[in-house]
Amino acid sequence: ARAIGMQVVDGVTPAQQFVKIMEEELTRILGGAQAPLARKAKGQGPTVILMCGLQGTGKTTACGKLSLFCKQEKEPRKVLLVACDVYRPAAIEQLQLLAKQTGTEVYSAGTDKSPVDIARDAYNFAVQNDFDTIIVDTAGRQVIDEPLMRELKAIKNVIRPDEVLLVVDAMTGQEAANLTKAFNDNVGITGAILTKLDGDTRGGAALSVRAISGAPIKFTGVGEKVEALSPFYPERMASRILGMGDVVTMVEKAQSVVDEQEATRLAQKMVSDNYDFDDFISQSRVIKQMGSLGGMLKMMPGAAGISAGKLAEAEERLKVSESMIASMTKVERKNPTLLTMDITAQSRIKRIAKGSGRSLRQASEFIEDFNRMKMMMKNMGKMAFDQAKGGPGGQTAIDPMALGNRQSRRSGSKKKKVAAPKSKGFG
Repeated sequence: ARAIGMQVVDGVTPAQQFVKIMEEELTRILGGAQAPLARKAKGQGPTVILMCGLQGTGKTTACGKLSLFCKQEKEPRKVLLVACDVYRPAAIEQLQLLAKQTGTEVYSAGTDKSPVDIARDAYNFAVQNDFDTIIVDTAGRQVIDEPLMRELKAIKNVIRPDEVLLVVDAMTGQEAANLTKAFNDNVGITGAILTKLDGDTRGGAALSVRAISGAPIKFTGVGEKVEALSPFYPERMASRILGMGDVVTMVEKAQSVVDEQEATRLAQKMVSDNYDFDDFISQSRVIKQMGSLGGMLKMMPGAAGISAGKLAEAEERLKVSESMIASMTKVERKNPTLLTMDITAQSRIKRIAKGSGRSLRQASEFIEDFNRMKMMMKNMGKMAFDQAKGGPGGQTAIDPMALGNRQSRRSGSKKKKVAAPKSKGFG
């Protein structure tokens, strides 16, 4: 309704203006601004966070991630994790393992005590030992049922939480609406955590949670690692839903895992002739620290059309590349020309293929792709340098044959050979 009759701004197409309106409205619907996690002032007792949700949503993992987030705030919190899921096999052990990774203390009383009594005792323990934040992991079910809700209500009445966070699997889509309504009507949620947002989803569950409960989404989980929890920003999710990417989050992720000196070193090598296989592996590790190649690509503007199959294929190609590099000697990693220019190149490639369990064709194609990528990066660096100088070299163009798929490159190469005059040496 807002777009009807609106004057189009000069220099902007109606479609662009409509998308901008959609982005603003989605941002408003999703909460408008980032909602902070509750925190009591000193002397007012511990902040209590009650986690709830169905089985399989990643609730226990979210508890571990949230504990690390709290410990890494500007004013670090002293966190106590509480194991109140006494039904699911190994639930307590899982929480203890996560706590070990984050350096967080866990309060557990085994599986014989009732969750309500465990929660009460844990609260008293936290007060006596000066913990300022308590995160309570509760039991889930395969489906919503009355016993689950009764138990959650009893725990809530005993510990009087400052936050009741519903953990929702982002992959459930609109089914999240029914889940949110059930928990909000019975327990009353103050916020939500969306997990598995690195999967094939754009955030329909986010719209459902906000619309049904009115409570803000506070965090998103984007991977299995304990560091993979991010505050929820409505404007970024709106951009993602519209297929416009999320460059800001991608940059923040990069800043959190990339060493500035290492980034400068790699950037310099990428535009020179010295880029090698060790540099390729370094960049691959950075991508893994940021989540996954597929997750990274989804944050890029215009990447919404990339299918899950294509993303999986890209992930697999990266793994294949890493396996072949692992089969190289240290000398080969540092000197890629040994696999192209040296008299021993063919025998080296055969050994690498055999050592990595790949075919000779796969190994040869990887070496070709690596060299092509290396040349493209060098050309792009030269273009940027020439344009910065403002010289005639600013017109340098990348050979279109360096782009596109292998079949079109080869067919194009054959056409060139037919039309080209006979070569007279290297002149």
